[in-house]
Amino acid sequence: MRLRHALSPVARPLAALGLLAALSGAGAAGEPIYPSGSRFGFEPPSDMAPSRRFAGFERKEGGATVSVVELPPSAYADLEKNFTDENLKSQGFVVEKREPIKVGGADALLYTGEQPAESTGGQPIRKWLLLVGEVSVTGLVIAQALPDAETEETMRGMVTGLTIRPALSLDQQVDALPFRITDPAGFRPVRVLAGNSVLLTQGPKDQMSNLEQPILVLAQAVQPPPSAEQRDGFARAALYANQTMKDFVIERSQSYRQNGVDWHEIVARATDLPSNQPVVVSQTIRFAPDGYLRAVGVVREDQREGTLARFREVVDSVQVK
Repeated sequence: MRLRHALSPVARPLAALGLLAALSGAGAAGEPIYPSGSRFGFEPPSDMAPSRRFAGFERKEGGATVSVVELPPSAYADLEKNFTDENLKSQGFVVEKREPIKVGGADALLYTGEQPAESTGGQPIRKWLLLVGEVSVTGLVIAQALPDAETEETMRGMVTGLTIRPALSLDQQVDALPFRITDPAGFRPVRVLAGNSVLLTQGPKDQMSNLEQPILVLAQAVQPPPSAEQRDGFARAALYANQTMKDFVIERSQSYRQNGVDWHEIVARATDLPSNQPVVVSQTIRFAPDGYLRAVGVVREDQREGTLARFREVVDSVQVK
């Protein structure tokens, strides 16, 4: 797991995870704020706000971030074993101190150190890494700050003062997404991913093998979209980046404008690697001034009749919050 991410200002968001404090579960002063759909809540200082780039917080003027990743409970032991000084150093984190602590009764390890200036190409970055293991979830919190952006006391306090709430229901996770599906067209949500994506399927099974049922993934990204002339290449690169499929043959690739919105759609045939099944992939991207919504639907080739149209019904019904 890579531990680096840029200390970019809020103006360069990469992934939509809670546009407003309301989406992030913000409460009154002194109450934890939860990144969209997250079980981990924080009390950030007044100059930090929920990030639109990742699950966490950013300093409004730039220079400091706190991000959190949720993992299965079994991940704690593996990460504790692998977070040696040597391994962390290879990822740009020179550990000065590690200490066992308790976070709300849960076991945790706090690593303090920095990313040296020679690896950042500029100033050194102060870092705090918290590994926390609760009975039902593992949390990995990565905090970092440029010199003079935030005090050691502030950053350490924010990281170690986190609150872990009970697991959210699937409905709660869907409600926390930065978009709303108004016409599921027979599909239903199975899993929410990273607070900005949802996996849907059509059929009775939640766990599928050999693509027994069509699947559709919707994800919102908030980042500067490609220019009009770059969109076809951007869309093809996004499609080919899917490492669970091979042998893509594009049937259709087109940009168009609908209801005042720019779109790009690709329909392609491919081979699903896990099952070696021939599949049809539909990728639709809806562009906005500050980002895009990407939908990828996959269906077995012998089930494509009518399914591609239902993929599109779902995508057309999405409303960004």
